[in-house]
Amino acid sequence: MNQKPHIVIVGGGFAGIEAAKALGSGYVRVTLIDRYNHHLFQPLLYQVATAGLSPGEIAAPLRAVFRDSPHIEVMWREVTGVDSENKKVLMGEESLSYDSLIIATGSEYNYFGNEQWKEFAPNLKTLRDATLIREKILVSLEKAESSTDPVERKRLLSFVMIGGGPTGVELAGAVAELVRLSLSREYRKIDEKEVRILLIEAQKSILSSFPEPLSNRALQDLRDLGVEVRLETKVVSIEKQRVVTDGEDIASDNIVWAAGVRPTPVAQWLGVKADRGGRVPVDGFLQAVGVNDVYVIGDASGTFDDKGMPLPALAPVAIQQGKYVGKRLNRIIDGRDDSREFRYWDKGSLATIGRSKAIALIGPFRLSGFAAWLTWLFVHLMYLVGFENRLLVFVQWAWYYFTFKRSIRLITERSKWESKANLKETKSGS
Repeated sequence: MNQKPHIVIVGGGFAGIEAAKALGSGYVRVTLIDRYNHHLFQPLLYQVATAGLSPGEIAAPLRAVFRDSPHIEVMWREVTGVDSENKKVLMGEESLSYDSLIIATGSEYNYFGNEQWKEFAPNLKTLRDATLIREKILVSLEKAESSTDPVERKRLLSFVMIGGGPTGVELAGAVAELVRLSLSREYRKIDEKEVRILLIEAQKSILSSFPEPLSNRALQDLRDLGVEVRLETKVVSIEKQRVVTDGEDIASDNIVWAAGVRPTPVAQWLGVKADRGGRVPVDGFLQAVGVNDVYVIGDASGTFDDKGMPLPALAPVAIQQGKYVGKRLNRIIDGRDDSREFRYWDKGSLATIGRSKAIALIGPFRLSGFAAWLTWLFVHLMYLVGFENRLLVFVQWAWYYFTFKRSIRLITERSKWESKANLKETKSGS
């Protein structure tokens, strides 16, 4: 066993999972390292944040994913660097030797030099982020239901999403449906007219990667849901319960940052110069330029399409790159031809705005409305890891479609949101 080539994969996201699966033979040893013990389906995180799905429905334990692959070992560690000269992955005081290394660590949200904003405007990248945002939304509704202060009510019922990409658009639409459709009968002291949902985008359009007609359709769908979209609006500062733009001062208890991402610091680990987007330059085989036996795939990989445009930081790109590198290493180990360079096959782009509202670009075909929404549902179900997850998500979606009810609405950490001075508890402890 120890004589077999040892391939280390850093990152258990789409790219890392697919690379490990492609290395499915027993002719190698594979070690998959991740700072979390689960694979997360990030495109559906916004549904956890808006009480549509539970965390366990969009995540799968990595050990369970590879339970039937004895040649794949899973390590729960945080990688802190790479010693490429001695071919070691560094994990604090620990290290792990490799013959080939695949780095698939994805991306992180970019606050563009304003890291202090993160305290008041969390992003949506992990399950913890999603559950905290969900609880904050629900706490705001509970407080607004009992508040008699109009200033406080306005702040509690204002929901601000910053960034007009897929995450910001999908989150804004989902919040609108949660607050206005699902909960309107339950919070009887909240008037729908009091609720304000804003989407702030610095560019002149939302979903700018889509053709203008589809972007405009998404914009109209959002406005039909009651979302106020502020285009060509820049955020000047974010403070506690407050967003200041170049045209408005907004008081809100619910601010979410979705304005851009940047690669994880892989270039620093490898000691190479990153490109303008912070990604690691790679050759046609996705191997880091100037670094032997190290492949960089997914969001941190500096890859381009046939027109010289950077490939987007999307799941389909990561999946195809993971499969390619895994299969290529298999061919090299087997002594077969390895001259085929990576080529991305663009299967299209999808974004959902709300119930029966979505847009899709698939080759020359442009879809919107119900047809695009059905396509979005099918594609996302197929990408989920595990049959059980697909079944559970399908049932939840069907339940919500026919009943308008979102059932994952538990507040579990009251003390986190309210000081003891504000709690009104009875002697019985209720």
